[in-house]
Amino acid sequence: MFATFVFVFCVVVAYLVGSICSAIIVCRLFDLPDPRKEGSKNPGATNVLRLAGKQYAIIVLLADMMKGLLPVLLARALDASPIVVGFTCLAAVIGHMYPIFFEFKGGKGVATAIGALLGFHFILGVLVIATWLLVARITRYSSVASMTSITFAPFYSLYAVGNVSAFLPLAIIAVFILYQHRENITRLQDGTESKINFSKTTDRTKALTAETMASSPKKAKATAKTSVKKTQLKASETAAKTKKKVKAAPKKSTVAKEKPPKAKKTAPKKKVSPKK
Repeated sequence: MFATFVFVFCVVVAYLVGSICSAIIVCRLFDLPDPRKEGSKNPGATNVLRLAGKQYAIIVLLADMMKGLLPVLLARALDASPIVVGFTCLAAVIGHMYPIFFEFKGGKGVATAIGALLGFHFILGVLVIATWLLVARITRYSSVASMTSITFAPFYSLYAVGNVSAFLPLAIIAVFILYQHRENITRLQDGTESKINFSKTTDRTKALTAETMASSPKKAKATAKTSVKKTQLKASETAAKTKKKVKAAPKKSTVAKEKPPKAKKTAPKKKVSPKK
């Protein structure tokens, strides 16, 4: 009876915690574009990286990982069995994919799954992260790295956890994540999948500059010409002002004026009176 209660409690808590969509919350707090409407239209860390940059993507990534980590640590604190912990991981990932608080429209669950696997077994999580980094380094595709690393997770659990019972829920997680990446698979086949870009300039800024240059090239040229004219006028005005100042300043004579010599005052001679 207690085991059933622990199972239901951990699964429900994991789903509710996973339903907190951190990407949408971060974008609303910092007045960023909605990740569900722009970019890849996926409320995840990778799309936030493309739209807003590294600092916001790191916040979303850590929050998504904590959504998977905390419920799994709670299940382990209640001394749940490996299969219960595995289904807790699954519930957190499903909550991220289909959040009850955001009209059941969530992300793909990769970061939440990695956080849950770290809570399940540290070595298991490290193996999945190492696989993701290696594949992302080689291919530069976040989708390929995510699908590959999560697909290997059930097989890594046989080595790390040492229990076959955890294989089933982790395999279901892999199937759900592969299904969430179905559009990425289509774009990979078409050659239109976007690669990871770690530069400071985001895709949003590049797209905006490209749109403005493409839509109004004449305006761009006109603004460039007017800016050049303004700088030329300012330079001519400053040159004229300096010439006026030079003319108005009086020239100091280099030769010092000779002063007339002062006449020396001679004392009047005293008359000597004759002696009587």
